[in-house]
Amino acid sequence: MRRKRTKQTQDSSGVHVWLVLMKAFQALTPHAEKSIKRTELGDSDFRVLEALLHKGPLPVNTVGPKVWLTPGSISVAVDRLVKKGLVSRKDRAEDRRVRQVELTTKGRALITRGFREHAAAMENAVSVLAKKERLTLLRLLKKLGKHAAETRK
Repeated sequence: MRRKRTKQTQDSSGVHVWLVLMKAFQALTPHAEKSIKRTELGDSDFRVLEALLHKGPLPVNTVGPKVWLTPGSISVAVDRLVKKGLVSRKDRAEDRRVRQVELTTKGRALITRGFREHAAAMENAVSVLAKKERLTLLRLLKKLGKHAAETRK
């Protein structure tokens, strides 16, 4: 017979933290995917549009790292979004080598509505946590992420 773990015997090892974090991420992912799918955008296109919605116009080479896309992938994503009429590329007057990406009216309308629905879906997914619990979770995840990034070899 398996003994139920108590707080004293609960596994707090690094491997267990990673495992629980991954399971939580995998459980949340379908909620995000479902809400993003309703926009009829792919994940990377949604992320690009969302970044432009919240950060404003950005140079192409700045968008990629913000949405975890390589330079080649961000170029393809921006090309795709330009063809759909959701973003435009513009030269910067002060430096014509820099290509700025910005939302079109059509793109702003799509991502504003899509992000609102996505935010509601994610709010529903995390509704089990009280505000204080969420703030604690966010603080600890940021601390963990910062440490992991600083000690990565």
